[in-house]
Amino acid sequence: MYSACGSLSSAQQVFDETPIPDLPSWNSMITANVKLGSIENARRLFDGAPERNVISWSTMINGYVKWGEYKQALELFREMQLLEMEEARPNEFTMSTVLSACGRLGALEHGKWAHAYIDRCGMKVDVVLGTALIDMYAKCGSIERARCVFSGLGSDKDVMAWSAMISGLAMHGHCEECLSMFSQMQYCGVRPNAITFLGLLCACVHAGLVTEGRQYFERMREEFGITPLIQHYGCIVDLYGRAGLIEQAWDVVKSMPMKPDVLMWGALLSGSRMHGNTEMCEFAIKQLIELEPMNSGAYVLLSNVYAKKGRWDDVRYVRDLMEVKGIKKVPGCSLVEVEGVLHEFFVGDESHPESREIHLMLGEIMRRLKLAGYVENTGEVLLDLDEEGKKVALSLHSEKLAIAFSFIKTRPGTPIYIVKNLRICVDCHVAIKMISRVFDREIVVRDCNRFHRFTKGACSCKDYW
Repeated sequence: MYSACGSLSSAQQVFDETPIPDLPSWNSMITANVKLGSIENARRLFDGAPERNVISWSTMINGYVKWGEYKQALELFREMQLLEMEEARPNEFTMSTVLSACGRLGALEHGKWAHAYIDRCGMKVDVVLGTALIDMYAKCGSIERARCVFSGLGSDKDVMAWSAMISGLAMHGHCEECLSMFSQMQYCGVRPNAITFLGLLCACVHAGLVTEGRQYFERMREEFGITPLIQHYGCIVDLYGRAGLIEQAWDVVKSMPMKPDVLMWGALLSGSRMHGNTEMCEFAIKQLIELEPMNSGAYVLLSNVYAKKGRWDDVRYVRDLMEVKGIKKVPGCSLVEVEGVLHEFFVGDESHPESREIHLMLGEIMRRLKLAGYVENTGEVLLDLDEEGKKVALSLHSEKLAIAFSFIKTRPGTPIYIVKNLRICVDCHVAIKMISRVFDREIVVRDCNRFHRFTKGACSCKDYW
């Protein structure tokens, strides 16, 4: 109906004028609204439909995932399960979408349950569903399960399955295994694509392998005839920047055949900040603000650059500018799944029903860390506070609150999986390394860059992130 009418409004008019729309017409309208991002309208149509089949449910779940409403996708899937009707039984497409939502949230228990449901229903784990499982487990922090699914696909693995595994290993910092798998992929006669090379370049970025990264970038073009996308150039800029090769990174930006985007300037900025190149930091940030005038992250980064230099008047100017423009800082947020329930914590959060117990546990954790030699890195607090105020601010970072909650709710020795929306700070990284040793816990944190697996006082990133 939608394609025939040419626009959503005209399709809606035809739909409204139809005396008794049939199920395909309802599904067509739900699909049309999803495609245009009108999720609320799609849900109203979904709820108002006199009957629904697997297409109705799958389209709505997929719509939530497509537009970033991952929790709603899982909630709707649970509703679908309660029906137990043949015409609304989840199929392979439904489950792939559900697995995607689990991966985005880092909801491992939900993902494991979805995998068990697939097995219980007798669905064949083909290369499409298998790739979705590999991607989900990797993003949820269980690279071991991802490996098992990958192995179980046998000789059916296509380029997407290989690429998903390579990307997963890269995310977890298993660089050597990642590069070795690329060799195996070629030995098996599977030709790599642009996604494969993106995974390889990410692995080189996380391990600081500048020479290898440059070689893969060249092979992609010369040996396989793959035209680099802006994401590939971004990896090379990130690779050079992290290694302190700021001039080389800038040369790549200038030589690109496409205009730099926000992620590109962000990669240049990250390396410049890491190595104290204030001039390049300011330049990159100004380019970011020009591209996205309401990008709160750019203003905060500019403020942080000034704060590290003790330029508090400039800090206040930037913060005042944000207030005048109505730009709100994105707060640090950590998500943890306990007994199948997802809990969110924001920096300084006191909104949780068990906030008192969480803060008491956090106090005990910090007390024991200090006995073990922990000293707060107050240089990480880019606020004009006294020393004690900075220490308090550090202790209330969202990942620390999530860990304290997990300690209350789980048995000793239980691994903890946390998803954080921002880059983990140096102080939290040091603190969590110590927590893993003092409390004998494995703690896995997925920040916006990569995975950090903390065990026995060490991190899988080897302090390079």
